[in-house]
Amino acid sequence: MAVDAAEAAQIRSALVRLRRTTGLPVAFGGLVESGQRQVRISELSGTATGALSALAVTSGNGLGGRAVALSRPCAVTDYSVSRQISHEYDLPVAAEGLRSVLAVPVVVRRRVRGVLYGALRTAQPLGDRTLGAAVAAARDAEQALVLRDEADELLAATSPPSAPASGPAGGAAWEQVREAHAALRALAPRIADPALRDELLRACGLLAAGDGPAPGPRLAPREVDVLACVAAGATNGAVAERLGVGPETVKSYLRSAMRKLGARTRTEAVAVARRTGWLP
Repeated sequence: MAVDAAEAAQIRSALVRLRRTTGLPVAFGGLVESGQRQVRISELSGTATGALSALAVTSGNGLGGRAVALSRPCAVTDYSVSRQISHEYDLPVAAEGLRSVLAVPVVVRRRVRGVLYGALRTAQPLGDRTLGAAVAAARDAEQALVLRDEADELLAATSPPSAPASGPAGGAAWEQVREAHAALRALAPRIADPALRDELLRACGLLAAGDGPAPGPRLAPREVDVLACVAAGATNGAVAERLGVGPETVKSYLRSAMRKLGARTRTEAVAVARRTGWLP
């Protein structure tokens, strides 16, 4: 089954942080396969063999499967002799030479989406500090996946605005598009993954105008963000809260946008921005 490249990248990034913050020499992990009760190990960091690559870990089995089933971190001091887990995966674990292992589930909206593992090649206890750092790495992955889900949901809730229906229903559809555009613009700066952020901003461009803004005044990204929120009916205070900036910063962006667009009021600025393709 194909692995979502963007989601796999989040797991890979979390493993890098896990190794850096815990000092563990080996880390690996993967995502829960869609419609399945198993995690597919797709990302390896610090491994010496390919024994764990593409391993399917069933919920409830082994250390990672136990973490999935319980939705909480689990650890063992000596994997091969531990009585806390079942031993379906002893061979690949032994082939990699792993002894002390921890597994932390990546939980998004109460559903396990993946598992991060960290390991030593010696049998020694993994302390609370190490486990806490591994959990923090998993939380980073969870937040990234939440943002990705929100972006996907917003995109799915919108339809191309090239030919909206006429009449009241068409007007309502346009307002939905404009609200979605504002929400997506506000969401984009919170996304750490540059590729996903660029993809989201390109989608915003499609919602605003299929061929991009017309020749004329060039607005800064934050000026467009502010205008998009204003167009959706938000007050300056609401815009500030949505974008995570101060009210004075919002006023500054709004004044700059109005000046560039030759508008005397915020309403006029929105109208000009729509006419020139900056807003839907």
